[in-house]
Amino acid sequence: MSASRYTYLGPAGTFTEAALRTLPEAATRELEPMVSVPAALDAVRSGEAAAALVPIENSVEGGVTTTLDELASGEPLMIYREVLLPIAFALLVRPGTTLTDVKTVTGHPVAQPQVRKWLAAQLPHTAWESAASNADGARLVQEGRYDGAFAGEFAAATYGLEPLVTDIHDAQNAATRFVLVGRPARPAAPTGADKTSLVLWLRADHPGALLELLQEYAVRGVNMMRIESRPTGEGIGRYCFSVDCEGHITDRRVGEVLMGLKRVCRGVRFLGSYPRADQVPATVRPDMTDAAFTDAADWLNRCQDGRP
Repeated sequence: MSASRYTYLGPAGTFTEAALRTLPEAATRELEPMVSVPAALDAVRSGEAAAALVPIENSVEGGVTTTLDELASGEPLMIYREVLLPIAFALLVRPGTTLTDVKTVTGHPVAQPQVRKWLAAQLPHTAWESAASNADGARLVQEGRYDGAFAGEFAAATYGLEPLVTDIHDAQNAATRFVLVGRPARPAAPTGADKTSLVLWLRADHPGALLELLQEYAVRGVNMMRIESRPTGEGIGRYCFSVDCEGHITDRRVGEVLMGLKRVCRGVRFLGSYPRADQVPATVRPDMTDAAFTDAADWLNRCQDGRP
């Protein structure tokens, strides 16, 4: 395995690269752009890279389905870090292009919902076509295939383009969440502000099946931060669930949630426990602390020994 190489969704100039460069360890690693999320993750699976940074969630569009599906299938991987990056787009064009010259634009599919209103108001007759990434859209503009690309302003210099309009976003405070993914190993020690991610497959499709899953979290006071369904490919109506919750696998309440899910689900894939990017500590009820679980276990042992 190449411990010095990190891959990311490329080409150079993507928001993913910008997010990766916020990590201190990125300064000492070889950063290699890949053509797609699957390619970036497959490099980790094969041992060609130690880790990959990929987008997983956007505050406007929701989950990045390619990443969710890749983490749910194939050889298991684990999340070790997350990065939150504020997102604003620039309309990148070839030098000399004016706004009236822009008839075709491109960008990553996740970018389109974040600039749709601006595009309708400013360029209502412009045609949109999706690109593999925002930076790849910039490359296509450089090659003359499109008039403009929605990408990070920082990508302009890389592709010899100019930012015609900057700070484009339909939603204030838009952000994208990225995850650093590696091969399975022992999770990092808990920090008190952690997140645990899983993929869950229901054992059977029956009334209350999803409720049984949710109750494993609710009865232990574990806050579920995100749940998204994804088709399994096994047929219409067959889904798995991608879930994030507050807490670390070593927290007693979270560990018991995982054990409960293992009993009621057909399959459980542990994607890791890792520090939250926003560093917000978990809210824990007094009756759900590790001390409360230990006290309850001690009481049960005394009852079993005949000394309640």
